[in-house]
Amino acid sequence: MRKDINIPEVKDVYVAAVKEFNEAHRTYDWNAYIINDSEQPLELVLIVSNGYNEKKTTSQMRHKLQILPAKSFAKIEFIEDSVLELTNEFAVTYFLDGKMFEKKFIFPGGSIKDKNKGPVPSMLKEGVLAS
Repeated sequence: MRKDINIPEVKDVYVAAVKEFNEAHRTYDWNAYIINDSEQPLELVLIVSNGYNEKKTTSQMRHKLQILPAKSFAKIEFIEDSVLELTNEFAVTYFLDGKMFEKKFIFPGGSIKDKNKGPVPSMLKEGVLAS
């Protein structure tokens, strides 16, 4: 029965951690973003995030976007410094052309750091892309 289920491959959608200046606190903070680098809007985007390692697990955070326009991005959440050493996972589900797409984006523990920054699609900023 599982062989009959067709889950399309996710393309041109990314999760990135971007370090930005926080005016209110006068600090540089990491923020997670979802990026739609495709030519079509994504509908009903659901994101479940959490961090974990062998000893710790964070609580799950849930986020919803009704629409994520083509070639755009949206902030998911602030990433607190204490969870940067954990594996951070973002399970993303969305609809495109009436089909459901799903992918887990993972930042391995310790991978969100300045030396791993590179260009981020559609944002014109540098950050760390999840695998």
